[in-house]
Amino acid sequence: MKLFLDTANITQIEDAMEKGVIQGVTTNPSLLAKEPKTDFYNHIQEIVNLCKDYKDGVPLSVEVFANEPDEMISQAEEIMQRFDYHNLNIKVPVGYEELKVISSLADKDIPVNCTCCFTATQMQLAAHSGARYVSLFYNRLFDVGGSPLKVIQRVRRFIETNRLECEIIAGSIRNAYDLEDAWDHGAHIVTAGYSVVQKATVHPKTTESVDGFLKDFGAWIS
Repeated sequence: MKLFLDTANITQIEDAMEKGVIQGVTTNPSLLAKEPKTDFYNHIQEIVNLCKDYKDGVPLSVEVFANEPDEMISQAEEIMQRFDYHNLNIKVPVGYEELKVISSLADKDIPVNCTCCFTATQMQLAAHSGARYVSLFYNRLFDVGGSPLKVIQRVRRFIETNRLECEIIAGSIRNAYDLEDAWDHGAHIVTAGYSVVQKATVHPKTTESVDGFLKDFGAWIS
């Protein structure tokens, strides 16, 4: 069970890597759009450099921003050629025409992270088409009355039954407790934003206990 950081912020990635807590990084166009405007390839190169410096070999997912299948394939190939990083994965949104993209890239040994999934069927089809990862929009599915935990369980059984080389990523995570719930129900990976990872280390009783220890020790040592 692994934790990826879902961000394109250089400072956040470096800080989380220094803590030793993450085993990968996922990005998307919306996350990139939150950062100061710069050249797309230069920004991704900075992330690649951090991955090499701190945890060389950790998975990094970069999403295509083309709409047509053939353009997605060409763009994915260009991204792979631009960066000298052996665990770079191309994010492709799920869709019927996009299955061709997943299959074509898989045939070229380009690993695909199929994203924007809301149903078990979407994830199963993407896995069958050759996706290395299938990403469920966990909390967004909750928002529309779905059951992401059941989806994760069903897809995990499907992957294992068919012996597919594919891992489930639970994304769109908003709460610290979602990390343990997703892992507990079969997600191989949870990808969460920086603030969620921070909140996962905090509990009021932890703070209270530490403050109490220091207060007691201060009274004793003075």
